[in-house]
Amino acid sequence: MARRSLGRGLLVVSGLLGPAGVLPAVAQDAPPVASSAGQLSVELNDLATSQKGCKLTFVTENTLPQSIDKVSFEVVLFDRKGLVERMAVLDFRDLPEGKTKVRQFDLSGTRCEDVGGLLLNDSPACTGAGLSADACMKGLKAGSKVDGVSLKG
Repeated sequence: MARRSLGRGLLVVSGLLGPAGVLPAVAQDAPPVASSAGQLSVELNDLATSQKGCKLTFVTENTLPQSIDKVSFEVVLFDRKGLVERMAVLDFRDLPEGKTKVRQFDLSGTRCEDVGGLLLNDSPACTGAGLSADACMKGLKAGSKVDGVSLKG
């Protein structure tokens, strides 16, 4: 079977080759996920109890065509019931082009076991040479490796 990726889904084409040895035409609704413009990947990698409250660990990767001199995200923290617990701006500092970085933030007064999800709501700062102000949100890919805790962007 031939397979062709369409966005996030997977389309399975049942006939391999037609009579002329050509693959049948397939309509494509969305462009492939990978883009030549690159992306800014932000992954929630760990939550750990700290003396102050809860330490959030993020793994970031900048595959945008430019380095980011400064980026911050307005983060919305949801509890296990899906209610907004707090909003905070987290400064991820610089993210060089083609590099992976780990950033940690200690949220005082927050219990890790109460965190149900996070939302990267906005990017108040996204600066760098040749970088548009909205590039960090447009190229954002958010995800989580923490069981039971989502990260959306």
